Amino acid sequence: MKKLSLYACLLTLSLLIFLPHIKASQANKLDELILSRSSHNPPVTLSWAEEDALKMHSAAYVAPQEGLRQADKIVTLPGQPHGVNFDQYSGHVTVDPKTGRSLFYYFVESPHNSSAKPLVLWLNGGPGCSSLGYGAFEELGPFRVNSDGKTLFHNKYAWNEVANVLFLESPAGVGFSYSNTTSDYDRSGDKSTAKDAYVFLINWLERFPEYKTREFYITGESYAGHYVPQLAYTILVNNKFSQQSINLKGIAIGNALIDDVTTIKGIFDYFWTHALNSDQTHHLIKKYCDFTSENISAACINATISSILEKGSIDSSNIYAPLCYDSSLKNGSTGSVYDFDPCSAYYVEAYLNRPEVQKALHAKPTNWTHCSGFDWKDSPTTILPIIEYLIASHIKLWIYSGDTDATVPVTSSRYSINTLRLPIQVDWHPWYSGNEVGGYVVGYKAVTFVTVRGAGHFVPSWQPARSLTMISSFLSGTLPPASPYDGF
Repeated sequence: MKKLSLYACLLTLSLLIFLPHIKASQANKLDELILSRSSHNPPVTLSWAEEDALKMHSAAYVAPQEGLRQADKIVTLPGQPHGVNFDQYSGHVTVDPKTGRSLFYYFVESPHNSSAKPLVLWLNGGPGCSSLGYGAFEELGPFRVNSDGKTLFHNKYAWNEVANVLFLESPAGVGFSYSNTTSDYDRSGDKSTAKDAYVFLINWLERFPEYKTREFYITGESYAGHYVPQLAYTILVNNKFSQQSINLKGIAIGNALIDDVTTIKGIFDYFWTHALNSDQTHHLIKKYCDFTSENISAACINATISSILEKGSIDSSNIYAPLCYDSSLKNGSTGSVYDFDPCSAYYVEAYLNRPEVQKALHAKPTNWTHCSGFDWKDSPTTILPIIEYLIASHIKLWIYSGDTDATVPVTSSRYSINTLRLPIQVDWHPWYSGNEVGGYVVGYKAVTFVTVRGAGHFVPSWQPARSLTMISSFLSGTLPPASPYDGF
C-alpha cells in the first residue's frame, strides 16, 4: 500500500464532498498540499537558510528604486467609497532579473499618525493563494467588495487602523506576481518562497526607506504557518551577514498548519467535540488510527470514511457558516462588515479582473484568480524546529485560532503548542472586545495563544472587530483586554 498520510485520506474524502458546493479556496489548497506528500517526508532542518545567507549576500539582488514609490501610488481605486484618508500603493518588485521574476504588493498606510505606526506584512497560505484577494479584500484590508463586483465598501475594522499594512502575493505565479521564465513555477516550494520574500522585502524597503528602521511584524494564516516562521528565520539569519538589517520584532499566525501529526489528531477531536461525529466513530478512530504511523490500517480508513460522511456537506473553514449557492453578481446592494457574505470570493475575483482596476493597481494585465496550482517542491511535515529557533531568538510569537474552523482547528493549534512543553506564565482566561467575550488567551513562556470566538479559518472575515482588538494587543505588547469596553 502506498504510504499516504492519514491526513491525506481525510482530505481526499473532504474534497470529494465539498468541492461541488463551495469555491476552491485557500483551505482546499492546503488540503491538496498535504494530499500530495507522504507521511515519511523529512522534517525541516535549520541549515538551509544559514548556508544560503552566505551565498545570497555575495550577490544579493538589490535594484535602484528611485521614483518607483511615487509611480506605485494609487490615485483612487475604481468604486472606492468617499472619505478615504490614507495613502495606498501597489506594484511589482523584481526579485530575480535573470528570470524576470516579480512579486506584486498592495500597501496601505495608517490614517492615524502613520509615521509612528509599525509595519505589518500579511501573508495568505495555500500554498499558492493570494494575500490581495483574501487578506486585503476579504479579511483585514480597508475595503471589501460589494456584490456587484464593481464597487467597494469600507471596513472600519481594517488593520491599518493600528499599523501600516503590506500585502504580498507570493510566490511568483500567485495573483499578479509572475515570472517571465515559466519553469520558475515548477520549482516553487517553502525554501524558494522564503528567499524571494526576503529579496522582495530588502528591495521594497529601498523603495520605502522611511520604513527601514520601523518595527516590523509578519502575520498570516493557514499555510502561512510555514511561510511566516520561515521568512522570520530567513530574516534573522540574513541579519547576521547583511548591512541591511530588518527590524523584526514578532510574528502572529492564525489557524496555522504547524505540525502534521498534531493537526490531524486535532481535526478528529474537533469533529467529535463539536458534535460532527458520533461516539462510535470517534471510538474507532481512537482505537485504530495511529497518527504517527506510515502505515494506515483498513479499520482506520473505514473510521475516517465514517467521520467524513457523518460530518456532511458543511464548510469546514467555518462549520456554522452558510454556503454560497448564488455566486452571481447583484447590482444595488451594499455589503456590511458585520455580515460576511460567503460568496465574497466571486465578487473579489470579478473586481480584480476589471481592466480599470488592474490599471489602477499598476498590475500587469492578468487573468487573476484567488489560488494558483503548484507542484510544491518542499514542505516539511513540521515547522516546530523553526518555532523553537524563533523562541530562542526572543521573537514575540502569537498563535491565534478562530474557534469555528475545522480545517486547522483550535484543537490542532493547542496540540502543536503543547508539543513545545512551555511553562504557563498567564493562566487561561477570557478576553474582551467591546462588551463581549472576544475569545480566550493563555500566556506561555515566549508564546501567547489566543482564540477568537465565532471566527472561522479566515478570522478577520467573520470577526473583524475581535480580530482588530487582538492584533492591536499583539502590536502593543499586551494581552487582549481582560474586562469589557476596553477593546474595539
